[in-house]
Amino acid sequence: MSSGSQRQTISLVSISDIKIFGKWSVVGVNIRDPSLKKYISLKPVFLPHTGGRHEHRRFGKAEVPIVERLMNNLMKVGRNTGKKALAYNIVKRAFELIYLKTGSNPIQVLVRAIENSAPREETTRIMYGGIIYHVAVDISPMRRVDLALRHLSEGARLCAFKNTKSIEECLADEIIAAANNDSKSYAISRKDEIERIALSSR
Repeated sequence: MSSGSQRQTISLVSISDIKIFGKWSVVGVNIRDPSLKKYISLKPVFLPHTGGRHEHRRFGKAEVPIVERLMNNLMKVGRNTGKKALAYNIVKRAFELIYLKTGSNPIQVLVRAIENSAPREETTRIMYGGIIYHVAVDISPMRRVDLALRHLSEGARLCAFKNTKSIEECLADEIIAAANNDSKSYAISRKDEIERIALSSR
């Protein structure tokens, strides 16, 4: 096959044909929060595995597909570090469970969960005259996404620990609860706690 015909074949693949896990399309997924649009990457990919190519660029992780960032957060505890194939399978099965329970595109449900569980305000420590004060500060959009993903994966991990429920079921339930803004969700309860502490530190 000539290089010209190869180029022609590649160009025939449209964005709607590229589906994550071969099932879920990012076409039609909308982000309601304008501040998070730049930091939730909905770039269509066949396989959410960029191999850390963003690592040495400032704000590079904003270009990493949001599904892969969820996988990376599932790998953060010592016993799961580096097990990308395990995290891939967990998220893949969790997405199938989300679709069965909600009938919606799991990527849209994940985006809604991130928007709802991203805290807007937190506290920082300021030292003044030898005394440490806790002062309320606004959170940058990138950190909001980071915290939301961290709390979603942490909630799933805590739910599955010493429990008959699998991590896939726990992750699916956590994402659905956060998308519905349910206070039973670990990510939503952590967000409320962070904002409550910040409110008292104003």
